[in-house]
Amino acid sequence: MVKSARLLEVTTGAVVILAAVLFLSFGLRSTSGGGVGDYYLVTAEFDDVSGVSRGSEVRMSGVRVGQVRGQRLDSETYFAILEMEISGDVGLPVDTSARISADGLLGGAHVSLSPGGSLEMIGDGGEILHTQGSVSLVDLLGRFIFSGGE
Repeated sequence: MVKSARLLEVTTGAVVILAAVLFLSFGLRSTSGGGVGDYYLVTAEFDDVSGVSRGSEVRMSGVRVGQVRGQRLDSETYFAILEMEISGDVGLPVDTSARISADGLLGGAHVSLSPGGSLEMIGDGGEILHTQGSVSLVDLLGRFIFSGGE
């Protein structure tokens, strides 16, 4: 009786540990965007990055192609600089544009990329020059209401 109870405890413990390892590996895979070396870094300068944070998605044509690695404020220009990890199999022409798009009415945003037509590609450490910051839906609604709907 004691032996079968101990076997049940050991088996249950092993199953719990296995489940924890599986959840951990899934979590690491889904947040890191893959293994090391399968992405390249690109920066972009925005006037407003409201709703975007580390880990926010970078999308092209609605498909996730990367994530925001970090953000900082340029102390000279007071613009926000986003550093993004882009999948290595996605080439970005040098005339690619980036804009901050809202995920919904409750906040949250992602970076939306629109590729240009250039044959020259942005390399690792390159910069996206054409950007548009986030637009506040509350500000737009307020302007509409107080302008009399004109």
